[in-house]
Amino acid sequence: MPALMHDRTMLVEVVNIAKLPGGPLLARVRTRIGDTSVRWCGDPAAEPGEYHVEWTVDDDITWGRNAGPATAHGHGIRRSGHRSVLRGRLRLEEDGVGLLDLHDVTVLLDFAEPLPDGVDGTWVEILVRCDRIALYPYEL
Repeated sequence: MPALMHDRTMLVEVVNIAKLPGGPLLARVRTRIGDTSVRWCGDPAAEPGEYHVEWTVDDDITWGRNAGPATAHGHGIRRSGHRSVLRGRLRLEEDGVGLLDLHDVTVLLDFAEPLPDGVDGTWVEILVRCDRIALYPYEL
């Protein structure tokens, strides 16, 4: 069954929003499961504070390149250099859609190639450049 919209939004605290020289807006955010910086697709003049957002990953996921087994169980978000690390439980739908359960939000994933057998339902980590993960504010 596809994720419902309420499964696709998360309450985050936007700490600050900055424009990269020649690049996108990046928001430093805090969540209940960790902190990172990601591309901000809301109002460039948004003030720090709490926002309900939808997460999108704008990179194809390739097992062994930017995805793999989690180093620990449990949900988590953190920054590692210029990349964000999302740790959650992977669900594969019958139609090939990938869903990353990230605490109280579901993030849709696109795969560049088939995943290895046995990864459905396991804890995984997705490593994506910060500017390739986007937050879209959503009015509830």
